[in-house]
Amino acid sequence: MRLGAEVYGQVSVTKELTLKRISIGTWAYTIGPYAANPVPFDEVLQKLAALGFDGLDLGSFAPHPTPESCPTKEARQELRQRVADRGLAFAAIAPDLWSLQLITADSNAVYLRHVRENLQFAADLGIDCFRLDTVQPPTVFNEVPEPLARERVVGAWRTVAQDAADLGIRVVWEFEPGFAFNKPSDIVGILAEIGHPNFTALFDTCHAHMCAAVGARQPGERETLPGGALELAEQLRGKIGHIHLIDSDGSLHDDETSTHTPFGDGQLDFGALLTELKGSGCPSDWWTIDLCFWSDAWAVTERCKAYVDRLNVQFG
Repeated sequence: MRLGAEVYGQVSVTKELTLKRISIGTWAYTIGPYAANPVPFDEVLQKLAALGFDGLDLGSFAPHPTPESCPTKEARQELRQRVADRGLAFAAIAPDLWSLQLITADSNAVYLRHVRENLQFAADLGIDCFRLDTVQPPTVFNEVPEPLARERVVGAWRTVAQDAADLGIRVVWEFEPGFAFNKPSDIVGILAEIGHPNFTALFDTCHAHMCAAVGARQPGERETLPGGALELAEQLRGKIGHIHLIDSDGSLHDDETSTHTPFGDGQLDFGALLTELKGSGCPSDWWTIDLCFWSDAWAVTERCKAYVDRLNVQFG
């Protein structure tokens, strides 16, 4: 995004400011409250273009585009062109892997097969950032001892990181209360254990607050940081690969995952967070709005975009 024009006396001077590109996760319009009546993908593209978005994070959940609905390279090229024709670009992809098992499966073969199918889908669409999570909830440690669960996650993700690197795609882990390994020490430690330059964290401001300040859904002894999300961001310097922005009121949605509260209705200090994130070494020039599970995400998209545009001028 480029903005700027200043007037000095009678002379107008164009001043170009390179800001973050603004995206939104399209999963907000297909899952949760929208599962029974999803917003059609072309309607989403039309609205995002009209609101001045630069792009979208593709939530690859049917009926929005998936590897199955776009099975050929020709179909994927047509999809890529439809997005470009609206003046939009893909910022990242969130594949639908939630039906799989990563921690409770003795073999990761099925998981890796599906990941590779989605990696190829991303590559064909020109998407260079691939979001994943641990798939299974923090209660999974009632079935699998935590050390074994960690070994399975780390082993699988090392393979994914290299597979993605071979395709020119970065892998980012979205940690959150609703999935296993949601303590600050887990997040920092697993990234260090994987130790692959192509594997980093997706820093979602809402999830970071719930994990680091609230300690929501953490098994065993609760672990929080005095500085909350900001302190976690500091601990993750050099390890953040993508950024999701949304507010938090400190609550959980359906007692499962963080409530993605629209901007201004929550508790987060975006000035402090974005100042830190600006110096975090994140290689992406995208900020992605995340309205996942918000009941009227379609209706509040415009005001969230306006809010992030103001943050962008201040901190982008």
